[in-house]
Amino acid sequence: MGKEIERKFLVNEELLPPLGEGNYISQGYIDTKDNTVVRARIKGDVGYLTLKGESDGISCLEFEYEIPLLDAQEIIEDLCKGKSIEKTRYELKIGGHLWEIDRFHGENEGLIIAEVELEDENDEVELPEWIKKEVSGKVQYYNSSLLIHPYKNW
Repeated sequence: MGKEIERKFLVNEELLPPLGEGNYISQGYIDTKDNTVVRARIKGDVGYLTLKGESDGISCLEFEYEIPLLDAQEIIEDLCKGKSIEKTRYELKIGGHLWEIDRFHGENEGLIIAEVELEDENDEVELPEWIKKEVSGKVQYYNSSLLIHPYKNW
């Protein structure tokens, strides 16, 4: 069983260190009838299929599988009806934790979110100076929500 435990934060872009070259990500979502998430992702030239259960605080069940790139492209185009989130992801190692910083594009341009995955919900995390505000558990910042209610419309 896979479990994802992560905290999300808004970022003060002016305080970010140089991030180097990131990875471009495109991901689409298949409509579900409950709060589960079915996502196809293309990261570079690799495809992924992800299943996420309903969030419980900062945790949820998560299962992610590598799939052929052409399958991921077809899932996004056909099953997700071509609607996708585009972002560039950067990774920084800080204080024993890996931070993923997502700079969104398209309809969500201007939004930058940092995520840190934890082993346990009670893990202490050293917050870098560029963290502005915690948004863990705030549904409007979920990628699947940004597809329906883009940042540009807030």
